[in-house]
Amino acid sequence: MQTLKLLSAFLKMNIQMSLAYRADTVVNILLNLMWLGWELLSLSIIFNNTETLGGWGLGELIALLGVFRLVNTLMIALIWPNTEKFNQSIRDGSMDYTILQPVNSMFLVTFSRITVWRFWDLILAIVLIAVGINMAEEVTSAPQILTFVLLAITGMIIIYSLWIVLIALTFWFVKFDNNVTILQALLDAGRYPATVYPVWLRVIVTFIIPIAVATTVPLQALRGELGAPQVLIFVLVSIVSFIVASRVWKAGLKQYSGASS
Repeated sequence: MQTLKLLSAFLKMNIQMSLAYRADTVVNILLNLMWLGWELLSLSIIFNNTETLGGWGLGELIALLGVFRLVNTLMIALIWPNTEKFNQSIRDGSMDYTILQPVNSMFLVTFSRITVWRFWDLILAIVLIAVGINMAEEVTSAPQILTFVLLAITGMIIIYSLWIVLIALTFWFVKFDNNVTILQALLDAGRYPATVYPVWLRVIVTFIIPIAVATTVPLQALRGELGAPQVLIFVLVSIVSFIVASRVWKAGLKQYSGASS
């Protein structure tokens, strides 16, 4: 209950910050729509010259773009703003105030800054997924949709866990400012199915920096390409990832010396 109240307080605070810059918010939304138009135009150009891309049709690529935007919203709304704030708090010692709060420090670091207007992307993402599936004329059952939602969540948990591990390294390496640069650079790989990449890159985006787990894999479930054992493996991986990330975080807290040292 306390966690929900705190999350509500964070949302209200960040909404007030966004409302203070209404013009910026409107401009950012318009720019976001412009980029969406460019992405759709790029797909149209590609499919004017081919019928499939890595075995996926235009409708399926549009649905994949929607899933990518779901993940991208998580990254831009939560991860990137809080990465910068966290790195700064380690250097100037203001992390002390976070640790002394009677709430889980990992939760505070995750949700203290939220780019609220980015949640507009959620609406666009859901629309893209629905339109893409309709264009692909895929026959989807209720279990496939539920599996898709489950794997989208597990994929986000895996990426979130990876982020926690990367920023926790700052506890040991204070000047480790580029701790999520690789994650950010590879995020764009999720715009396309993993099958279009060479084997070495497919291994990276699936197992090392698991972007494909959060984008391609949920769509594979929606296409009926994954069996129950594979779904279970991805769910277990997300649980293990979160547990490992939490332990790395706690180990990092023990290394933190604070502003007084």
